[in-house]
Amino acid sequence: EQRRGKTAVPVKTLKEIGKKLTEVPKGFEAHKTIVRFLENRRQSIESGEGIDWSTAEALAFGAILLDGNPIRLSGQDSERGTFSQRHSVLYDQRDETRYIPLNNLSAAQAGYEVINSMLSEEAVLGFEYGYSLAEPKALTLWEAQFGDFANGAQVVFDQFISSGERKWLRMSGL
Repeated sequence: EQRRGKTAVPVKTLKEIGKKLTEVPKGFEAHKTIVRFLENRRQSIESGEGIDWSTAEALAFGAILLDGNPIRLSGQDSERGTFSQRHSVLYDQRDETRYIPLNNLSAAQAGYEVINSMLSEEAVLGFEYGYSLAEPKALTLWEAQFGDFANGAQVVFDQFISSGERKWLRMSGL
């Protein structure tokens, strides 16, 4: 349907994104486990086989950023991923310099922001709801580290996310 737009990403573009996602700057000393992780990710992207959830997520984020849409992701341990699957922020083993591959795809891309939030789901989700209203073009994401952690934010789900548009005529992309 025309109003939905085109959401496909050419394989060539995905491979270009994948190349950038699996490179680190010269002189950057990534942990040996991360080097192995990046190599496995690179191989799966090049072959098109064995692409796991976190790799698909990273490729999708990259495509969204290259389209000019910023992404903000928050939650406990969101940089690394709860199960060590994401690794969207890499740390140099010598001086703890941060490197974020998703912010190094292209000079013209939008920004990627990932925040390791405190263990206060209601406060964090409430903030992200407000952020999503102020930045409607951004893809704003909050992830509960574990499913039952979302229980602490139930009021925000009930009173803002699920009913905010009807109450205040303001849409949220959270």
